[in-house]
Amino acid sequence: MPSASSVQSLAELKSKTISAPFAELFPSRGFARKIFDGSQAGFPTFHGLLVDGEYADKYPEVVVAYLRAAIEANTLLSAETEKYSELIAKVTGINAPVNYLFHEPLGFQTRDLTWKPEYRKDVATSVETLKLLKRADTGLDLDTLITDKYIRAAFEASGLDYDARLADYAPLPLIANEVATGKPIKDTKRVAEIWLKDEPKVRHYATPESALKALTGFEKAGKAACTVYAQDHDKGFKLLADQAWFVLSAKGEVDVFLLKGDADGFAQKSGGEVKDYNGAKLAAQGLPTASR
Repeated sequence: MPSASSVQSLAELKSKTISAPFAELFPSRGFARKIFDGSQAGFPTFHGLLVDGEYADKYPEVVVAYLRAAIEANTLLSAETEKYSELIAKVTGINAPVNYLFHEPLGFQTRDLTWKPEYRKDVATSVETLKLLKRADTGLDLDTLITDKYIRAAFEASGLDYDARLADYAPLPLIANEVATGKPIKDTKRVAEIWLKDEPKVRHYATPESALKALTGFEKAGKAACTVYAQDHDKGFKLLADQAWFVLSAKGEVDVFLLKGDADGFAQKSGGEVKDYNGAKLAAQGLPTASR
């Protein structure tokens, strides 16, 4: 933990980068299963950047230029997520579908670069936790450690309104049409997606049942999916479908969960039946294709 005297600013926040996606990367490669997610702790998590205070004071234009580049990269990722997921894969070796899992509008990463009050509080909690674990013996002055003046300057230089974004908690919007109907997807709570091998774009479906039904058709036609995605029913974040649990209702609807315990609890309340990915695919052959 850097000292308050040597570190002046944590310049970028909540840019949940692709630097450590191991909880998703390992399952995608078939030798692990995710059984706990940080969201269960009820605290925000983020990756950020520390810049030496003396350096930042001497070369503020470098810090601002770096953050402007991050803003531009976010814009590019939002516009062409699949393309840049493939580029990240070439540079880092991390599978493109895992990159997409983080960077797509419904993915793990919000790419919100503003210093939300909740994130300041989370840093304070982290400091106190380190002291409790005896990994640090002093506290930190967060008003010295954290400053948003550089990211504010980067927003202004990029023609963006920092204060408006600071007050905005809305996720990045998904702008996509349902493949089965061609209509815009308005409700993203039950969105599912299929990325077929050798296709440059992900196919979007308004419901898991619609995606599973389509997947059955693709496989019968000899088209393989490199990845299928779904949204967690409780937490709303994106999942690798082959690692998820599915609850099938008597009405033919499908709800998806990261954790089997959550799926079991929902099935008990709703009268549904819990299936793993393969079981859900088999059941999908008899599901209706209508989306909502």
